[in-house]
Amino acid sequence: MMTQHVKEFFDQATWTLTYVVYDEQSRDAVIIDPVWDYDPAASRLSSASAEEVAAFVKDKSLKVHYILETHAHADHVSGSQILKGFYPEAKVGIGAHITEVQKVFKGVFDLDASFPTDGSQFDILLEENQILKAGTLEIRTIFTPGHTPACASYVIGEAVFTGDALFMPDYGTGRCDFPAGSAAALYESVHEKLYSLPDHYKVFVGHDYLPGGRKLQFQSTIGQEKAHNIQLNAKTTREEFVHFRSTRDRSLSAPKLLLPSVQINIDAGHLPQPAANGVPYLKIPIRR
Repeated sequence: MMTQHVKEFFDQATWTLTYVVYDEQSRDAVIIDPVWDYDPAASRLSSASAEEVAAFVKDKSLKVHYILETHAHADHVSGSQILKGFYPEAKVGIGAHITEVQKVFKGVFDLDASFPTDGSQFDILLEENQILKAGTLEIRTIFTPGHTPACASYVIGEAVFTGDALFMPDYGTGRCDFPAGSAAALYESVHEKLYSLPDHYKVFVGHDYLPGGRKLQFQSTIGQEKAHNIQLNAKTTREEFVHFRSTRDRSLSAPKLLLPSVQINIDAGHLPQPAANGVPYLKIPIRR
């Protein structure tokens, strides 16, 4: 009998939740949405967050099969390649529609013509309802676009990891104003897909912003979300949500790590190739 557990790691600098999902008996494990710490003022990376995850994996003697991304994050740099260094046999996976995001941002950042937009930087591209086996763990992918066109949620046992599609009930949902984002698509993703899961399924969110200064919360249930989500509950109409989300998104500032994060994350967490002086550089477009 599988004894599934979830261990959370919270990066307060980016409000990000990383999860290790594992079977206590078989020691099989997957890691979801790891963080590579980035100081934008110094443009310096550190692997403290990834090393904390790795220390837990070592302590539990876990075998990491997959490192999964719910989407190409715009608010933190992915630590997938740092963890890949610890676990070279683990595969980095993401939803197959990452190719759409790569094509958009290749143009935004005027990336080199050789930059692939076929998702080949990732070890595995996941299709909707694909069942991924990680030893005794089974992961089912649900496409949940809206925040980005490539967002995916992962169902493991009676738990679903929603990334930025669905947050805690007192915070709501992810924003939809990034290129190719869509409030209407997010409504369908949450209302028609996530809310079709059994009410008792646990929801593990991708971020918690500690609204009102409350303590960290990262787990709810489908039933709680349907009843109490302040932005999109079971009774919210498509028109209400699209109007609310569109209006709210116009008032939001861009995430402070948007430009470095997206460039690295659409490349599966790889840094750009070093320049002639041995230093890798990121591009920052200037807007007037």
